Amino acid sequence: MDEEGRGEEEERSRGEEKEEAGEEEAMKRGYENNMKTRKKVIKNRKNEAVRKAEGRSKGMIDRYEVESEGMKAEVRILEQKGSIKSYVVVSPSFTMPTLALMDEIKRELVTEISITTQEILDVNAIRELKEKIRLKATDLLKKHLPYIDETTRRYIIGTMIHEMLGLKNVEFLLSDPRLEEIRINSALENIKVYHKAYGWLESNQRVPSEADIQNYADIIARRVGKQVNALNPLLDAHLITGDRVNVVLYPITTKGNTITIRKFARDPWTVTDFIKAETVSAELISLIWLAMEYEMNVLISGGTGSGKTSFLNICMPFIPPNHSIISIEDTRELQLPKYLYWTPMVTRLASSEGKGEISMLNLLVNALRMRPDRIVMGEIRQKRDAEVLFEAMHTGHSVYATLHADSLSETISRLTNPPIDIHPNLLSSVDLCVVMFRDRKKGIRRVYQAGEFVIEGGEDEMKVKANMLYRWKPSTDKIVPHAESLRFFEDLNRHTGLTQKEINADLADKKAILDWLVKNNIRQVDDVGKVMNEYYLDKEFVINAVKKNLDKDVVLKK
Repeated sequence: MDEEGRGEEEERSRGEEKEEAGEEEAMKRGYENNMKTRKKVIKNRKNEAVRKAEGRSKGMIDRYEVESEGMKAEVRILEQKGSIKSYVVVSPSFTMPTLALMDEIKRELVTEISITTQEILDVNAIRELKEKIRLKATDLLKKHLPYIDETTRRYIIGTMIHEMLGLKNVEFLLSDPRLEEIRINSALENIKVYHKAYGWLESNQRVPSEADIQNYADIIARRVGKQVNALNPLLDAHLITGDRVNVVLYPITTKGNTITIRKFARDPWTVTDFIKAETVSAELISLIWLAMEYEMNVLISGGTGSGKTSFLNICMPFIPPNHSIISIEDTRELQLPKYLYWTPMVTRLASSEGKGEISMLNLLVNALRMRPDRIVMGEIRQKRDAEVLFEAMHTGHSVYATLHADSLSETISRLTNPPIDIHPNLLSSVDLCVVMFRDRKKGIRRVYQAGEFVIEGGEDEMKVKANMLYRWKPSTDKIVPHAESLRFFEDLNRHTGLTQKEINADLADKKAILDWLVKNNIRQVDDVGKVMNEYYLDKEFVINAVKKNLDKDVVLKK
């Protein structure tokens, strides 16, 4: 911003501050008696945090809208000088008299509308409660502010709902489907967010005080029927929205109270997104599709935040529609197309009395009694979990799971050494292993390696070696073939009777379909699922539509 422009902005700001001071004085004299003040409900100027962020900015690189409780706010992604990019929320702020009236209306709402613990814990009850508040608040606003338009009324009511039932200014962040994580580190720092496209960003939002952060933590704890306080300063909870929340209170975190929210993806990644983002190549994902179609077992490894679960999720539409699927997770993250026959299950922590825990192992044993065709397990952590899971592979179940490991060789080491420590021979059940990698500096995720496990030696000197079929080359940012398969195609031939020529033709068809998905930007999870469903119902129809490059609606609206 040049000197002249900055001078004009400062002069306008001083003028508006004087006007606001006058409004505050008018409010003291009596809100109802000052008609001139009442006619100004929303401030015209940007708030101080927005102006500061834009003043430091080198330029805007993206902008879009988010909506929460009927209110729209603009999000601006700004390139900053010498620091991480900024995530700026531009939303209306209210004049002092309007805020005073909102407080009065909230007091009336609390008096007239009872809020029970059951309503807080039930997503449908919360929805009904919000509607009650919305209807009653509308009546009160029509009485006190009859002249305001519908948009302004929605902003006032939405803000009151955020303040009464939500996390106030954090709610707009929670409503942004492009954010994966929200981190409140203390009242002294701006809230940080992890954006799907831009990585870590510094927002212009800040929680006013440590007491407010403590209050947010209390709200979250009450929603899951727990307590967080000085005696119990740690909380790990799953909200009814599917979001996962971790709370650590001061002085355990020495800067101040901390809240980390890992958001449940409302608009999940699909295979189209991964190919377009070059996270995986169409050639490699075709091979994984082939493995999953013919009930081969696939393991996804990678570090924290590398995209293991997201990769697992994009592969789920490759499962034929007539197969029964059971998924087991700590937090509900998987989102499968509607056409799949899917039973999702989640673990449960013990109550404050130490009772009622449902572990991964409990669910896995129970899942096997349900005779599923496919088992999807969020993460292998313990020896017993791994033993039961690999036993399921040996008894004819097709299994997909994730594991914390940074390479194919480390995956072998993690599985065959404590604490998991399973017998090396069991790894022969894994047909493919995919390793995910996150480059934090560039803000990208890639399939780092993909390969198979090869068993060598006899019972006394048995060893497991990794045969890397594909790898990511950082110098070219491409996923390239690395070595020929030693067992995958041989195992596939033994189980299906397919010749190598038939396998190659099938892989070519699958790659063509994936390229067609990308070309037509078919990226919604149910749309991708529809194409896969049609493929399994009438393979020739889909292949013909792809080869003739027909309009996507020919398949999607069949």
